Amino acid sequence: MTIFAVFARIGLLSFGGGLSGWVFREVVVLRNWISEEEFLSGLALAQILPGTNIANLSVYIGQKLRGVPGVAAALGGLLSGPFFAVIALASVYDRFRNIPYADAAMDGVAAAAIGLLLIIVLRGTRHSARKPAGAVALAATFIGVGVLHVSLLIVVAVVGPLSVLAAWLGGRADA
Repeated sequence: MTIFAVFARIGLLSFGGGLSGWVFREVVVLRNWISEEEFLSGLALAQILPGTNIANLSVYIGQKLRGVPGVAAALGGLLSGPFFAVIALASVYDRFRNIPYADAAMDGVAAAAIGLLLIIVLRGTRHSARKPAGAVALAATFIGVGVLHVSLLIVVAVVGPLSVLAAWLGGRADA
């Protein structure tokens, strides 16, 4: 029941890229249900699997916590609130779209979501930079996408296999 309530609140009170930041705060920082490393592993897995990252992440966390019932609780909680909220908001959208401060309020919400996402990025950077291969992959991705404006798909297609190879070779050297 607690898993459902936590994910229902996350689903109702946040949106977009900021969801992973809220999940991190609720699951790792406030409740200590999983470790930071487990969260970052789950987030990486959620990003490479098909589907939305947050749904995949909720499945990962639910499975870690309670198995199949945990998955049902986390995913059900995450999706049930927004489902009904979108239906309600769509029915009254025309009445409220002309309110003068509506755009400013949405800009504030978007800024908060970006801030939460930056926290995840900084923590992920700290963990991946511990090994030289992780730092190189992170820097190459940032430079390719952020500085050179190369398509993310191309950067991932090049950097991804190279980072997997580096991790595999690094794991063999440790053995």
